[in-house]
Amino acid sequence: MDPKELRIGDAEREQTMAALREHFAQGRLTHEELDERLDQALASKTARDLAKVTADLPGSPQPMPGYDEPAIPRYDMDGWREAMSAHRRQVQSMRQAHRDMRQSMHEQHREMRRQWHHHGHPWRRHRGPHPFLGVLFVFMVLGLIFGGFGIFKALFVVWLGAMLFSVIHRRFHYRR
Repeated sequence: MDPKELRIGDAEREQTMAALREHFAQGRLTHEELDERLDQALASKTARDLAKVTADLPGSPQPMPGYDEPAIPRYDMDGWREAMSAHRRQVQSMRQAHRDMRQSMHEQHREMRRQWHHHGHPWRRHRGPHPFLGVLFVFMVLGLIFGGFGIFKALFVVWLGAMLFSVIHRRFHYRR
């Protein structure tokens, strides 16, 4: 009996399907071709059927010379090792780039903190009165026009208190 006509098991099918997935990952097969070949691999009953699935791909199974050798595909290990080595180099370069980027960000952050400490925070450079005081002033004028002198007096007292608080707060909080 021809060794290629021997029935195969799930282990051989799985090995061939793993090889097909690897060929797909390397761009040798389209998604449709992968699906079609996986279906063929699952339907294979003999070593010959299974060999047909990967016959046109690199590293396809070698012909089986004898009955004693198992009907499992053999693949080019040197090419695989070379691909894994290239992958490792790529991952290492990506890690180094990530480290460099983080270092650069830390340096920028340190420089920003140094500048803020020396020059003050950008949002603290505002030296005039708080915007709330302007709004309160507008309400005070409107209160005088529409509400009479009583509302004006109350809003004027609140406005003076807010101005006084703003001046004292800025005086003690933003000393240089």
